[in-house]
Amino acid sequence: MQALLAEMEHEAEYYTDYVVATVFIGGGTPTAVDAVWMERLMECLYRHYAVEEDAEISMEMNPGTVTEKSLVRYRRAGINRASIGLQSADDRELKELGRIHCFGDFFQTYGEAVEAGFANINVDLMSALPGQSLASCERTLEKVLRLTPPPQHISAYSLIVEEGTPFYERQQNNCLPLPEEEEERDMYVLTGRMLHSAGYERYEISNYARPGYACRHNTVYWTRGSYAGFGLGASSLVGNVRFQNETDIARYLARVEAGQTLKRGEPLSIQEQMEEFMFLGLRLTAGIKEERFRENYGMDIDRVYGNILVKHIKTGLLERREGIRLTEKGLDVSNYVMADFLF
Repeated sequence: MQALLAEMEHEAEYYTDYVVATVFIGGGTPTAVDAVWMERLMECLYRHYAVEEDAEISMEMNPGTVTEKSLVRYRRAGINRASIGLQSADDRELKELGRIHCFGDFFQTYGEAVEAGFANINVDLMSALPGQSLASCERTLEKVLRLTPPPQHISAYSLIVEEGTPFYERQQNNCLPLPEEEEERDMYVLTGRMLHSAGYERYEISNYARPGYACRHNTVYWTRGSYAGFGLGASSLVGNVRFQNETDIARYLARVEAGQTLKRGEPLSIQEQMEEFMFLGLRLTAGIKEERFRENYGMDIDRVYGNILVKHIKTGLLERREGIRLTEKGLDVSNYVMADFLF
């Protein structure tokens, strides 16, 4: 944490021409450290950067790692959006995931966050979990929608089994009871239907929000806005230069202590920029604007992607209406569509 604060202070000179509109504290569990560090982080942010008065400042937190007092301290420090990792309201499923909390812990944390003054709360959910059924998925959604007040934002992701993880080993040994593909699809459809009925708008493949509460920070990623990342392994995109921090903890600490610039990167080629514009922008249900593509790259989108667009419009996966976007059918197979935009 001392190195992180030193990095933020040292790197500030590169961002004097920027105004900070959003902040996201996460990628891990920042609530695992004492609240004083988050207070110091916010002090450092406001001291060295120009932060908008109404900036969206999000923080990830897991039940079991926060208290009533720490939540009050986070809010007083300026953090105004809480992203709470519930994943499931079924205690057996949470245990299977290796989570340290139960639904009761989440329920208490949610109430304490509201009492602490958080008026913008996201709840993270996961589907296609080991041992999960369509019925248990529905019960989780029902419990979340009964929260008072209801969350302003819900992220709903399917479990992805990554190579090199214990889940991957269990799957290889046929010891991971994952739902069948058809049932996973049913969970996906159920989630969209229930959240839509409850007043949530799906604005990105896996994200739903009440009107006015789409995550501003994540939208920056999907629209290729500039963002600066700090901390071990943090990624950044500034202008059209994408770079990543040192990923080795010993080298990271040594470079911070020596006052060295931690980020390295090369400008993205026009081709790389166009690819990112397409596969990131199509994550948004609003899709991408053809005129913006033309403004950015000096050519019509059909000149570059005409054949691909025709192909997926014919199969009903894309539609051209006030821009280009995935259809409901296309959202279901988004990875298949997006892969075609990578040369």
